[in-house]
Amino acid sequence: GAITLGSFTMYIQAISKFSNTLLELMECLVEFKNANLYFEDFKELYKLPREMQKGEKIVESPEQSHSIEFKNVSFKYPGNEVYILKNINIKINKGEKLAIVGENGAGKSTFIKLLIRLYDVTDGEILLDGVNIKELNYKSYMNALSVVFQDFKLFYETIKENVALSKIDISTDEDIIEVLEKVGLKDNLKKFYKGIHTTIYKEFDDNGVELSGGEAQKLCIARALYKNSGIVILDEPTAALDPRSEYDIYIKFNELVKNKTSVYISHRLSSTRFCDKIAVFQNGEIVEYGTHNQLLEKNGVYNELYSKQADFYN
Repeated sequence: GAITLGSFTMYIQAISKFSNTLLELMECLVEFKNANLYFEDFKELYKLPREMQKGEKIVESPEQSHSIEFKNVSFKYPGNEVYILKNINIKINKGEKLAIVGENGAGKSTFIKLLIRLYDVTDGEILLDGVNIKELNYKSYMNALSVVFQDFKLFYETIKENVALSKIDISTDEDIIEVLEKVGLKDNLKKFYKGIHTTIYKEFDDNGVELSGGEAQKLCIARALYKNSGIVILDEPTAALDPRSEYDIYIKFNELVKNKTSVYISHRLSSTRFCDKIAVFQNGEIVEYGTHNQLLEKNGVYNELYSKQADFYN
């Protein structure tokens, strides 16, 4: 009779709650300690010297077109003895549009990874306007490139911020809307509650929007256009679009980058028709090179790929 039944129940619940909270605290401390081990590894990684950022030469006028040349370039991934690219020799002149085609595993994306310095070449050299890209200031060189990959990423920010990125402080709404219109997204803005100030995804905004695959890819292409670099690279960025939408995007893109040096990679060969030259990759080598009509006349690899796709759509 020292305490009431109600008080006894309250004390038991309080003890139980305190015990559970203490247990959760201990679990958090253990998780924090484990996470700290990963962070220590990250700090060691961050201290490693940045091998690709030793160049000092500045790229003049990064918004202007530039020439690109691969001279006797071969490449194998670290720890692998198999060469992915073998003795690549090709020059892309200022303002020229090059289409790169070939089957999966032919080395197309590796070619782009070397160009944008995700890796350095194993043998040979890559030149920008006659200068080895290893000698160029890394940030300056990156400013000369606008790249859109198939596995692109968008951020949990507004549409405007996703397009402008580092230029957000100097961008205007009119500039963003203009570039979105060019890639065919202007009408889509009407369904967004704040237009270009609408947040993408709902992680940080319950009213955020979920974009379709096609809308997301067009937004990334708009980002590349807005950067206004002299070299534009599209590595299969339209894979989520249907053939008609892809064709429309490439036609518009061709008009927008007509004075820039451009490199296109696509499984569908609709991008090759308006390109100045086409390079056909096979087993890490360039097996054919020329214009669309020239390669069709050769009855080689390109003719076979083009005919197969034509038969599929007929």
